[in-house]
Amino acid sequence: MRGMKYVLAAASAVFFLAAAPQSHAQVTVGINIGPPPACPYGYYDYAPYNCAPYGYYGPEWFNGGVFIGAGKWFHGPANFHGNVNNRFDPQHGYKGALPGHGPAQVHPDNFKSFKGNESRDGRGHTR
Repeated sequence: MRGMKYVLAAASAVFFLAAAPQSHAQVTVGINIGPPPACPYGYYDYAPYNCAPYGYYGPEWFNGGVFIGAGKWFHGPANFHGNVNNRFDPQHGYKGALPGHGPAQVHPDNFKSFKGNESRDGRGHTR
């Protein structure tokens, strides 16, 4: 009888362990910065990354009419710099209208009237 007691104890242990739900540990490491905002003329290169008006960025910031990026989404070369017109920057007193969010557009005047007065590196740094 003594041996049967151990066999029943072992069988019970196996039964309860098999019936127990498995727990899966999951460890995730990473930073999700999200997609860049959809702004027709690009977005300012500092938080909160609002849409910039037409005329703020020069032609080197666009490829085929599509804004190539600034701020935390910019993945261009380390020595990239482009011209901006900081008169259209709220940090420099701009109070005008900002465009709504939406798809990128090819600018009809092809930047012929752009007048840059500051050079930026895409990460908010002035050169």
